[in-house]
Amino acid sequence: EAYVFSKHFAYVPELHNFHSADDAVIRRLIQIYRNEQIFRDDSKGAPRYGRRLSGDRTLLIPPLSWDSLVPDLAEALSVKMEHADGIFDGIRFSDEPIPLHFAFDQSRLEGYQLDLQGFENITVMESYGVVLFEGKLYRLPSEQCKRLAELKRMLEASQTQQVRIPPERMESFVEKVLPGLMKLGSVHVAQTVSDRMLQTPLKAKLFLDRVKDRLLAGLEFHYGEMVINPLETSGRSPGSDRILVRDGEKERQILELMEQGQFSKTEAGYFMDNEEAEYDFLYHIVPLLEKLLTVYATSAVKTRLYTGHAPLKVLVDVDERTDWLEFTFDMEGIPHSDIRKLLQSLEEKRKYYRLPNGALLPLESEQMQEMIRFLNEVGIRSGHLSGTSLRLPVVRGLHLSDSHEGGRAVKLGKAFRKLLENMRNPDHLDFPVPDRFVSVLRDYQTYGFQWLKTLAHYRFGGILADDMGLGKTVQSIAFLVSVLPEIRNRQQPALIVCPTSLMYNWRNELHKFAPEIRAVLADGTKTERNRRIRDTGPADVLITSYQLLRRDLDLYAHQSFHTLILDEAQYFKNHATQTAQAVKEIQAVYRFALTGTPVENRMEELWSIFDAVFPELFPSRAAFNELSREAVAKRVRPFLLRRLKSDVLKELPDKIESVQGSALLPEQKKLYAAYLAKLKQETLKHLNEATFQKNRIKILAGLTRLRQICCHPGLFVQDYTGSSAKFEQLMEILEECRGAGRKVLLFSQFTEMLGLIGRELGGQGVPYFYLDGNTPNAERVELCGRFNEGERDLFLLSLKAGGTGLNLTGADTVILYDLWWNPAVEQQAADRAHRIGQKNVVQVIRLMSEGTVEDKMYELQQKKKNLIDEVVKPGQESLSALTEQEIREILMI
Repeated sequence: EAYVFSKHFAYVPELHNFHSADDAVIRRLIQIYRNEQIFRDDSKGAPRYGRRLSGDRTLLIPPLSWDSLVPDLAEALSVKMEHADGIFDGIRFSDEPIPLHFAFDQSRLEGYQLDLQGFENITVMESYGVVLFEGKLYRLPSEQCKRLAELKRMLEASQTQQVRIPPERMESFVEKVLPGLMKLGSVHVAQTVSDRMLQTPLKAKLFLDRVKDRLLAGLEFHYGEMVINPLETSGRSPGSDRILVRDGEKERQILELMEQGQFSKTEAGYFMDNEEAEYDFLYHIVPLLEKLLTVYATSAVKTRLYTGHAPLKVLVDVDERTDWLEFTFDMEGIPHSDIRKLLQSLEEKRKYYRLPNGALLPLESEQMQEMIRFLNEVGIRSGHLSGTSLRLPVVRGLHLSDSHEGGRAVKLGKAFRKLLENMRNPDHLDFPVPDRFVSVLRDYQTYGFQWLKTLAHYRFGGILADDMGLGKTVQSIAFLVSVLPEIRNRQQPALIVCPTSLMYNWRNELHKFAPEIRAVLADGTKTERNRRIRDTGPADVLITSYQLLRRDLDLYAHQSFHTLILDEAQYFKNHATQTAQAVKEIQAVYRFALTGTPVENRMEELWSIFDAVFPELFPSRAAFNELSREAVAKRVRPFLLRRLKSDVLKELPDKIESVQGSALLPEQKKLYAAYLAKLKQETLKHLNEATFQKNRIKILAGLTRLRQICCHPGLFVQDYTGSSAKFEQLMEILEECRGAGRKVLLFSQFTEMLGLIGRELGGQGVPYFYLDGNTPNAERVELCGRFNEGERDLFLLSLKAGGTGLNLTGADTVILYDLWWNPAVEQQAADRAHRIGQKNVVQVIRLMSEGTVEDKMYELQQKKKNLIDEVVKPGQESLSALTEQEIREILMI
């Protein structure tokens, strides 16, 4: 602001201001001044650097502030630099050598003399790393600046410009001081001195020998005919008239490496009697020394370290009669009795192994590291060996990396390479597709059939994890038809376990695609189920549900089935549930799981499914949890087949997804705010306490209440007479759909909400189909068929009951009335319409109340949407469950 000081002067900011460059300097100086004030107040004394001059008109700059101040000073408009030579304009740095001169000559007295010129004209600011000369600043490394400051102090103390050097110190001076002077300025050596200097390259020699289990080392520095033992306190001299110019830097490097060798020293040489230290020296340090000197070793030393190719090799092959892997170990020229001891040394992560002849075999080479990686991947331990070989189930070797095929230590046999190739390319074995399916299966489904047959060929289990709507059922039925003769010959039926809602769907699909298969539903009363399960003679396929399996486990556990197919396998993703325990009790020759979502929240879900269909793949849950996502993905790759609709169904119409938001109505918003405040208060009591898990259900119930208010407060608030913004929005969308002739699937996880919607539609005279968990299984299939044939244009479905197993390609619009924690569940619901057979573009609409927990739930969905990809193709995003932190985010606390 403008300010009047007097009649003659008024401060006007537009006129009276600093140039930006000067302003930067002033601001920097103010900062330095304040820092110095704080320091003086803290130390209760004078400033650290010198004293303040002329009151407060001089500011001392600490070295730590110098580098940050210099750029601003260089840009300022008016800066003057003052020192002994006068006052100079501006800050100028010079890259030229400092004008210092060193003259080296014989002294008039005994010895030699060094003349130093130019020191009287320079100012060395050691703490700042600069030298001032004639208005210029010269930057120097700290070591050079320190040496220059010492020389200047020495000259000032002696009040002379010469330094005398005794003859016996000349070699040390030339070796250690002269190279440093050359970096500081120009050096002139008089002819009379240079003629006496002996300059010849250093040729260092190291002599190694072993005597009585001791490693002996002798080190010599050769300069022409001169030999110097660096361990002797008095080195040999070339004579008083000669000056030896030694290579101090190279000598230092050699001596430092020898110091690392853990030798004991005498003037005669080095010695050590520690085997591990001897190995480290010979394997790690000698190769570095060989770059600096010549090593002369006796045969006792040369044979001490094994330097040939790694003698340990392993051949991996398959015994095609038994389908077992055979591992055969061999050590070239070394007794087989040493193989187990060597493997034990590898397990213990030893650096070397002492062979029977006393040679030390390095275990740190790339070949040995390849062997270690191989042993870890397969899980082989020294205790497993029987002689020089062992046998393991073939599955233990299937996740071997391709790199072993080109390795030197691990060789894969022809039969095993063929097996690996067949697993990578299931269609190589070319199992014939049953005739009736040749024209039914698409190319990718034929590949899926070949994959199932390949796994069965090697007695492996697997997970068919194709995207929802890609026909996992028909691929499985094709497999069952291909093994039907075997099923009947062995009198071992196949067992299909699925959710209750899909039992009739499986029966109908079997009748449609394979009418020759005798399929029996194991449902009805306990007595009826008992009879059907025990008397499986006429049945080729037995169909039951997870719920009934738990009840009838005692009947199933005593039977042996040909094939076990576990549909919608995410139903037993939690290994601790009774369902998971039940499916693992079933005995079957071939075991497969079908699921579009093998992983929803945690990697452990994948382990639970594989533990049911292929337990040999991950024998231990604890070991599985220690594996990285990349390691898990690598191991499951041959046994988990997943294709996306976007990749294999190019002709499938697009799926257009959108989120339509609405603001809560005033009365609805007031109710929501009250419940939110109460839930936040309750939640905060437990989030940071050990009682969090105990109260987790209570907290989640509170979140459900908030979501119900977003849907419609009338779901639980008695006598609520108001409406809901989302409800009104839905009615408008449905009216538009009717006008446009669209066929709609409407999903909600709250059956009460579906009831409210149904009553409103009934009042308007709008016909619709309805399906929830109470709808009889047989009726479900009938309702879907009537809808697909065009009988009605609207289908209300509960998310849980109608989200899986149904084919509703008659619809072209899917409305998700309320959001769910995991997007995979919603995806399944949307794919009831977006699947094989769909001819129209499918519109998926998610309704969301803005500014509520539904916003936060949508963000949570984005974190979870790539879970399956992390298993099939490892990524960097973390797996998410509904954690304490996510509850905080949802409630915004």
